[in-house]
Amino acid sequence: MAKTAAVEVDAGGRAVRISSPDRVIYEATDRTPEVTKLMVAEYFVSVGDGLMRALRDRPTALERWTAGVREGMRLATGPQDKNADAFYQKRVPKGAPDYVETVRITFPSGRTADEICPTELAVPVWCAQMGTLTFHPWPVRRADVDRPDELRIDLDPQPGTTFRDAVRVAGVADELLRELGLVGFPKTSGNRGVHIYVRIEPRWEFVDVRHAAIAFGRELARREDGVTTEWWKEERGERIFVDFNQNNRDRTIASAYSLRPQPGAPVSTPMTWAELAEVDDPREFNLFTVPERLAADGDPWAGIDDVAYSLTPLLDLWEEQGAVELNYPPDYPKMPGEPPRVQPSKKVAAHWDEDGNRIDG
Repeated sequence: MAKTAAVEVDAGGRAVRISSPDRVIYEATDRTPEVTKLMVAEYFVSVGDGLMRALRDRPTALERWTAGVREGMRLATGPQDKNADAFYQKRVPKGAPDYVETVRITFPSGRTADEICPTELAVPVWCAQMGTLTFHPWPVRRADVDRPDELRIDLDPQPGTTFRDAVRVAGVADELLRELGLVGFPKTSGNRGVHIYVRIEPRWEFVDVRHAAIAFGRELARREDGVTTEWWKEERGERIFVDFNQNNRDRTIASAYSLRPQPGAPVSTPMTWAELAEVDDPREFNLFTVPERLAADGDPWAGIDDVAYSLTPLLDLWEEQGAVELNYPPDYPKMPGEPPRVQPSKKVAAHWDEDGNRIDG
């Protein structure tokens, strides 16, 4: 079979070349046709305003599935996954066009990298040419990469819970945010979870935003038995986990309007609160249906940048709760006040001091 010639896609007035346009990225399902590489690029154009609202001026890691999405394929999450089928691109790829701008970011280790910083629609479309399905923007803008302008609340269903459980908890989260004088913008994760974003003034550091997320999660768990902030999976039970660590430096969440590597090309889809409450199956929001929805009803997140809120109410709550620190991810350096990094079921008290440092003996 002859190789299909490259085509050009108009991305905001700039032509972006797409090679192998007929390559199948998502296979057909019982509810969706197959999706080609060209269709992915055209999808990003069709949701361009909403996608760029999520990405513009933000350091952005790329989740690249260059061979497409198939059952059994794996995403590399570290050096141990050398044979994985997909990977995160945290540095700008070699040979990027001149219009692909970058910004320098600092990882928790202290190392730095020049990461893609989308400034125009042609950038995510070019990323589609590179096999990108999901965009992972930092919660900062290029003007100040050390002070977040977003609080991200990740409601993650644990085994034994469902998407509808996450939706129920999201309703309680909405009530709590409003009590605190904050407005949250919800979206589906594109899989089983729910994400809630709150625009904040870029005055605080990552650790402060993380503490705000912990405080919010603890109060949510106090009000709703089906919620937990327990870091260790063995302690979470059949509850919705508020993943506070998604607010750490170099921790990101799939952006609004990103595709997810699941059958049927589902989309992480912005919602109004009323819409979210009625959703039973997030797979209904996919590459085929989301552009139609956006064209007909507009972007539910169109006003997300209108108001930036103070983090003070949540930081006050953090202090009222006792300011008790929780675990960081395992790849982080040991952080002040952090509990021991050992599963509770394996912890021997005599091996740890009161500050969470291991005692060798």
